[in-house]
Amino acid sequence: MRRHPLIWGVVLMLILAVGLATLVRLSGLVASSKSSLSFRPKVGVVTVEGIITDSIEIVEQLEEFGGDDRIRSVVVRIESPGGGVVASQEIHDAILELKKKKRVVASMGSVAASGGYLVACAADWIMASPGTITGSLSAIMHYANVEGLLNKLGLKTFVIKSGRFKDIGSPTREMTEEEKVLLQSVVDDSYGQFQAIIQKNRKIPQDKLEGLMDGRIFTGRQAQQLGLVDELGGYKQAVRKAGRLAGVKEEPEIVTPSEKRTGVWEYVRSTMITAFPAAGLSQTRGASGLYYLYLP
Repeated sequence: MRRHPLIWGVVLMLILAVGLATLVRLSGLVASSKSSLSFRPKVGVVTVEGIITDSIEIVEQLEEFGGDDRIRSVVVRIESPGGGVVASQEIHDAILELKKKKRVVASMGSVAASGGYLVACAADWIMASPGTITGSLSAIMHYANVEGLLNKLGLKTFVIKSGRFKDIGSPTREMTEEEKVLLQSVVDDSYGQFQAIIQKNRKIPQDKLEGLMDGRIFTGRQAQQLGLVDELGGYKQAVRKAGRLAGVKEEPEIVTPSEKRTGVWEYVRSTMITAFPAAGLSQTRGASGLYYLYLP
């Protein structure tokens, strides 16, 4: 019987994926053993990257460094326009917990705005490059209205509900004034929480802070002049600063969080999703509707 070339192709891809996964695992073990044998003072680096939709992995990484006696201090590298209110707050709170054990420096990359700044202001020291985009210190909710499109298509929707606000924000109808007032109160309360956190961590007078928290953005240099940033400098300078805050005079060794051990099948699945993105669309999770987010 003739063997189908497609089947053999899939088998070959699986074999290659398993081999690659094994090599990655072995190289990780070698790197880990080398790091553990080094006697240089160590600075841990945790990266907050992209839109913040979930805090679990970052919080676990911060807790890992908090319990590692080899790590003298931690740099939180932020490349994020912010994201969900709760996820940003949870990372902020995890940094506050870490500060009970280690010194923490926030290093702002190209963008560290809104929820990204909320994360940064939990640190002992904030550093940004002169051209970093930060600010956008505000809360926002987004809702779409497709009622006009549905009417053109001749489509109608029906809602059966037990409370008048149950379908608030529905995209199939115009929002009532009463609903707008209710949602505005939610946004205002989240904004007030943001303001209180910055005021507590940065010691900026309320009257001055209110003038900065209207959604406008700043460069890193402007943010330093306004008291939102402590020092101008890049990633390497932030690592050295973290070391100095912990009493380290020599160049510290950088340690990143240990990678989660994944099974061979999970690695193969993620490889296939990378090769065929459509296969992973069903895995996508949405963030909440309330954001600390910079929208350029």
